[in-house]
Amino acid sequence: MSRHEKQELGTREQGTRERVKRAAAAAGFAAVLVIAGCRADMQDQPKMVPQRGSDFYADHRGARPQVLDTVARGQLRDDGYFYTGVIQGPNGYKQEQDLMPFPVTMEVLKRGEERFNVYCTPCHSRVGNGEGEIVQRGYKPAGNLHDEVRLSQPISHYFYVMTHGYGAMPDYSAQLTPADRWAVAAYIRALQLSQAATVADVPAGVQVEDLKQIAKDKGLPESFAEPWKLPATAVQAYPPVASEGTPGMAPAYPADPKIAIPAK
Repeated sequence: MSRHEKQELGTREQGTRERVKRAAAAAGFAAVLVIAGCRADMQDQPKMVPQRGSDFYADHRGARPQVLDTVARGQLRDDGYFYTGVIQGPNGYKQEQDLMPFPVTMEVLKRGEERFNVYCTPCHSRVGNGEGEIVQRGYKPAGNLHDEVRLSQPISHYFYVMTHGYGAMPDYSAQLTPADRWAVAAYIRALQLSQAATVADVPAGVQVEDLKQIAKDKGLPESFAEPWKLPATAVQAYPPVASEGTPGMAPAYPADPKIAIPAK
């Protein structure tokens, strides 16, 4: 066989291999199309349709009842006081307690202050006197956390109010976790103590500064250290009540209904 004939034969064999490859590829692609067209979609599979009956179960209900005495992962609430702020009293009623469910540290107070300043100050103000920016612009006066009524309430009362709301105040259970609500309650108690502190409460060796002098040193007007006045734009702009404490002395839900404080 001549050299020319060998080259011609090799060319024909190469062409044959290329045609076989193309035919195999085409057959594979066709097989994929056939398989895809014959697949069983999920909508064609037997399944339970929500709110429909079923002959598979004896009660003919497709939706199965939850298993009794089971708790979803992460939802075990074995400490009822931590999550509710109340305990079951001997008379069957829920009772608030002047007790924190965990130790109060500086980290807890700092967290409570941060959350309080975010969610509570618009109505209660930074000092908790109930004269926040929203109240000054027409909203119902918020609770004065320094009046005799609030000072006499147990610490879990604040947790309970944040959880369920009170009067014009909505609940904040969606915004604040249970731990954050307790932290805010602890900070409210610390805020109350700070506003009612005396010189005798200051540790030995600590210098006591006058608020008016601090305002003067910072170039602020002397009114900075005076009790706040509820503006006339607020709803129910009641006059200050000296017995309800300072600063601000904004009455909380005054006389509607009137809250009587038991004699000591």
